[in-house]
Amino acid sequence: MAASARYRKVGDRASFDFALVSVAVAVDPDGDRIGDVRIAFGGLATTPWRARRAEDFLRGAPATADRFAAAALEELATARTARANAYEVGLERDVLVATLREWDDVDDGAPRA
Repeated sequence: MAASARYRKVGDRASFDFALVSVAVAVDPDGDRIGDVRIAFGGLATTPWRARRAEDFLRGAPATADRFAAAALEELATARTARANAYEVGLERDVLVATLREWDDVDDGAPRA
């Protein structure tokens, strides 16, 4: 079981029950590094997307904003889109980074103390 978890959902309007995109992260920190991590995306595919590339990229790495952004790019580099939903990949990237930053409370890119 993860020591800390976060979920973020983004929709067109607050009144919508469904998300355009969502992300769930569960992290077990290991000092100033990320121990175990699990990430899932919603809204990008017909089923939830387990972000295993991003997890592998983050596991054992320093918890920094730059690392979070690189992990998101690593995961989403192979995403295939249609014209109607291409914007969701960039949105999902931003939501993942924001959720990881919220977990780590990173404001300036400095590693977790």
